Amino acid sequence: MPHNLDTTIALLTRTPAALNALLRDLPDTWTKSNEGPNDGGEASWTVYDVVGHLNHGERADWIPRVRRILESGETRPFEPFDRLAQFRESEGKNLSQLLDEFAQLRSQNLAELRDLNLQPADLARRGRHPSLGAVTLSELLATWAAHDMTHLHQISRIMAHQYRDAVGPWSKFLGVLHCSGHSANA
Repeated sequence: MPHNLDTTIALLTRTPAALNALLRDLPDTWTKSNEGPNDGGEASWTVYDVVGHLNHGERADWIPRVRRILESGETRPFEPFDRLAQFRESEGKNLSQLLDEFAQLRSQNLAELRDLNLQPADLARRGRHPSLGAVTLSELLATWAAHDMTHLHQISRIMAHQYRDAVGPWSKFLGVLHCSGHSANA
C-alpha cells in the first residue's frame, strides 16, 4: 500500500488509546518483566521500557525530523537517535505517567503535523538520515506508523513471553511465542 498521510494520521492517533487500554493498571509482572537476554547478552526491554522509548521518539525523532526536512532538506542530516534514552528519561516515573505523557506528546505532535498542511510536493522532499542516507518525508511518516506497529507487536510478544511455560503444549499454536527476526530492543 502506498503511503497516505490521512491513513497514517488515523493510525498514529489510535496508538495512545490502544496502549492505555492494554496496559494501564496492569500488575508490574506484565509490564516490568522482559524476554530475557537479547542476542548481545543484554537484558531485553520491558513493556515499561518500550513506552519510555515511544515517549523519547515523540520528543526527539518524528516531528523534529519533519521540521529538519522542511527547513534544511538534505543539507543538514538528522540528529542521531538515542535508542536507549528512555532509561534516563523514565527514571522516577510509573507506567501511568509514561502513558499519560505519551498521549500528550502524540496529541501535540499530530496537531503540529496537521498544522503543516503538507502537500504532495512536501511529502516528496528529502532529508538526510545519519546512517540510511537520503529519505523522503513520506518515508519518514510511513516509518512513524510502522514503528508504532512494531512496538505494539513487541509489547504483545513481551507479555505473551511471560506465559511461555504456563501455556504448556498449546505453545506450538501461539505464533507470538515463536516470533523470530525481530530486534529485541527496537
